[in-house]
Amino acid sequence: MNNGANRQRVRAGGVLLLLFLANLLNFFDRTLPAIVTEPLREEYGLSDLQLGLVFAAFTLVYAVAGLPLGRLADTGARRKVLGWGLVVWSAFTGLNALAWSYASFFLLRLGVGVGEASYAPAANSLISDLYPANQRARAMGLYMLGLPLGLMLAFFTVGGMVKAFGSWRAPFVIAAVPGLVLALFLFRIREPPRGASEEVRGTQAPVAHPIRTLLGIRTFLWLILSGVMMNFASYAGNSFLVPLLQRYFGLELVSAAVVTGFISGVTGLVGLTLGGLVADKLHARSERGRLFFGAASLLLGAVCTGLALLSGRASVPLFAGLFGLGWLGLYNYYTSVYPAIHDLVEPRLRATAVALYFAGMYLLGGALGPAMVGGLSDTLTLAAMRAVGATEVTEEFKAVGLHDALYLVPFTLLLTALFIFLASRSFVADARRMSKALAVEDAGAGGAGAPPTRTAIAG
Repeated sequence: MNNGANRQRVRAGGVLLLLFLANLLNFFDRTLPAIVTEPLREEYGLSDLQLGLVFAAFTLVYAVAGLPLGRLADTGARRKVLGWGLVVWSAFTGLNALAWSYASFFLLRLGVGVGEASYAPAANSLISDLYPANQRARAMGLYMLGLPLGLMLAFFTVGGMVKAFGSWRAPFVIAAVPGLVLALFLFRIREPPRGASEEVRGTQAPVAHPIRTLLGIRTFLWLILSGVMMNFASYAGNSFLVPLLQRYFGLELVSAAVVTGFISGVTGLVGLTLGGLVADKLHARSERGRLFFGAASLLLGAVCTGLALLSGRASVPLFAGLFGLGWLGLYNYYTSVYPAIHDLVEPRLRATAVALYFAGMYLLGGALGPAMVGGLSDTLTLAAMRAVGATEVTEEFKAVGLHDALYLVPFTLLLTALFIFLASRSFVADARRMSKALAVEDAGAGGAGAPPTRTAIAG
């Protein structure tokens, strides 16, 4: 029995490793335009608003396509959703190197968004079936390590690729290859039954009105709002940190990318490993513990990113240290909020719940963040120019405009903390309601819904 349990843990770990690697490629590929922002701006003569719209286009498609793909992950083979999604986004990433204009680059990013939209709902659903509730924050933290490691790998290497090949196009070709290879392994995953890690699985019959059912969970609505604000801050910051360091602090591309890698990547290693352990321990002490931890972390994020911007041009290390502490707080969001969603939603709706959550998170957050910061940057650039009576927009005015526009980041992180706190107030009642509903369904089925002994999960 002990040997069987060990084998199951190893197999679950194997699947988690594959999901982590695909997540790493997910964030590597989506980060590429943020690193080559200045070369793109110079080649096509773009404004900050146009640059922001590139990121917005990706996230809009990502959000919209995620809903039907999330339903597909709840009703079909998750390994196929994962594998084909990775093939599509890797192929379109490579095709970005062939862009001949701003419009063509813009449209090719839409294809990347469709492919990546398939990934998170199916991956989250699999993790909730591989690991029980008391281990999910740690498992989710390990899976989400793909985010900071993907960012670090991109920020630490892409600038060098551009310099070595003399073109911003080279990294897009290089990034496409490992995704196509990894997809072959995702197709071979053996899926656990839905609800396999629950004490009571409930019925597996389809839900008649899935969206209406999910929107009827008060805590879930607060968590969606928190995701909107968090993603606004995250995407605005990650999209414009490299150009900010280049314009405002005068760094060249490779140095600006490396500093950004430390700010948004290294901090994630701490936040998603240590944060996952802390979140699970706090959850063991109190059902609200994880969400209290998340609210406190995002409050820290708001204060530190605000102080970083207020420090002005005092020093790059001071700015990077303060902003990095803020991003450390932001990463704790994932280990506190993502597991809470699984605690609120029954197994047969979890991929749909993640897709719905992501729709709000990306449509109203990830898309609007870069677009609004880019538009505000252009407006504040003109204001800075007119304030001194100048008649020509210079790089200095663009630096000041972008810096001041980024004050939206600490503001939205503060709102994130507020919404997580409000979610914590109704969390216990909603989580217990879900557990009770599963128990009633299981009893009505004569115990037929009880989880079977888990068999092989990965081949």
